[in-house]
Amino acid sequence: MSANLSMLIAIGALTACGVYLLLERVVSKMLLGLLLLSNAVNLLIITMAGPDGKPPVLPGSNTSPAGMADPLAQAMVLTAIVITMGMAAFILTLAYRAYMLTTTEDVHKDPEDTRIAVGREREDPEH
Repeated sequence: MSANLSMLIAIGALTACGVYLLLERVVSKMLLGLLLLSNAVNLLIITMAGPDGKPPVLPGSNTSPAGMADPLAQAMVLTAIVITMGMAAFILTLAYRAYMLTTTEDVHKDPEDTRIAVGREREDPEH
């Protein structure tokens, strides 16, 4: 099986941009990174599914299974799109609520998390 090199490069670029944006401290950039990463994975699944083929369900055709497209990859990508849009709506709702409460979009370090991390370092200095 051979893959389209330009598509793999585009997938790599989308993945790199998505991971970079996920590491930001602004919620809208995190959401954009999540969407880019999701699209990269969807493209990877479709690319690795194999070459184009005839439709798997075509009434009145006696096509051999070797010439048919794999419907599993398409079903997985459609499911992933629905899940990603649900997560995006949820994150947008959380971002809107946080903005209304704090009037900022930045995610700040929680003092309680810092206190727990310092306490953990005192308990086990190896980690």
